[in-house]
Amino acid sequence: MRIIIVGAGKIGKAIINTLVKENHDIIVVDILADVVEDIVNTYDVKGVVGNGASYEILMEAEANKAELLIACTPSDELNILSCLVSKKCGVKHTIARVRNPEYSKQMDFFRNELGVSMTVNPELATAEEIHEILKFPGALKVEHFANHRVEIVGLSIPKNSPLIGKRIMDIRKEYNLKMLICIVERDKQAYIPDGSFVLQEDDKIYVNAQKTEINQFFKKIGQLKTKAKQVMIIGGSKISYYLAQKLIDNNVAVKIIELDKERCQILSELLPEADIIHGEGSDQTLLQAEGIEYVDALVALTGFDEENIIISLYAKLKNVPKVITKINRYDLTDILRETELDTIVTPKEVTTNIILRYVRSLQNTIDSEVKTLYQLVNNQVEAIEFYIPDSTKYTGIKLKDLAIKPNILVASIIRNNKVIIPSGNDYLQAKDSVIVITTNKQIRDLEDILE
Repeated sequence: MRIIIVGAGKIGKAIINTLVKENHDIIVVDILADVVEDIVNTYDVKGVVGNGASYEILMEAEANKAELLIACTPSDELNILSCLVSKKCGVKHTIARVRNPEYSKQMDFFRNELGVSMTVNPELATAEEIHEILKFPGALKVEHFANHRVEIVGLSIPKNSPLIGKRIMDIRKEYNLKMLICIVERDKQAYIPDGSFVLQEDDKIYVNAQKTEINQFFKKIGQLKTKAKQVMIIGGSKISYYLAQKLIDNNVAVKIIELDKERCQILSELLPEADIIHGEGSDQTLLQAEGIEYVDALVALTGFDEENIIISLYAKLKNVPKVITKINRYDLTDILRETELDTIVTPKEVTTNIILRYVRSLQNTIDSEVKTLYQLVNNQVEAIEFYIPDSTKYTGIKLKDLAIKPNILVASIIRNNKVIIPSGNDYLQAKDSVIVITTNKQIRDLEDILE
């Protein structure tokens, strides 16, 4: 697919890196010549220097031949205008990065009236991910499928866990729950386990089930934690605003510590129910004075990765039950795996997941379509939800009789609003939604899982 990406900043580079691996034909447009040169030299892509909202520049980028344009410059207005102009040039689909909270209520207008195919707000999407984790504080990560009917929840296996030394097939029988351990991360390596896989201390496992079943599982293994009722947020960014609003709407007490006095004043007006504290978020004296030892969760959301890490480590030292750390640099995630900081959020990763899901959906065949897609375990694994609109050559056949490729797991079948954790005797049929877990990055259609 020919894709134009306007803006090669942090988000733009992350999107380019992901889509190049998907073998798309990428054209990068940026106003800075050195940035374009760097991208062209790093990736096998074409580059055009200029304003991505200019008709002439977009035509130079051959917008009339492109199927998709993704506008992700720092300016919301430029991104929207770039999408509008590109549509006039002949681009079929457009995605605009829109960050301003004032625009967040106008997304339907952008789609329905202006013809922007999709808008992405990295800060809002990141806040939503953090909020889901805070509702399930025992989890490292929470992803939703089938309109929240099914979840994949990540957790660590601590010392003295009853799961240590047990085979996966025995765990499901022992706890008598409709759930599936679908991914195991061990020593930075992801595995799609079979029933004989034996769990060890410090493994990170991903459980696929309905929320009620996952709650029961956490309870039975002694890792169920109550929802956070008091949350301290360090940094007054857009993510902090979106997150605080969601928490307040759910009757959670919120305290935000922000260094910039003017930003504190703005947050005080936007979030009258929150406590806004003017101060340095890494100041241990201030953190103690504001009661860090008594909060249920701390979320480090400053603009500096190193500061977020230091604050998070201090919160761990003070035994804060849940600590969430925002990181922008991918190269730091491996380092953090060696620390106690296990709940990491990366806005670039959240955004690329959303965009990759949309790109895959444009590649759907008539047999099945991508509804949801997440990359997990440092992008080693994909969890993909497909929808089967009509009967195919693989429907009506028991899973055990299908020649499914290695490292692919059919984790859930959603049929008539009911969730099936399948065995070999189950089968797929028309109108099913199917969740597939795989380390194979070439799955574009459900038929691709077959030999």
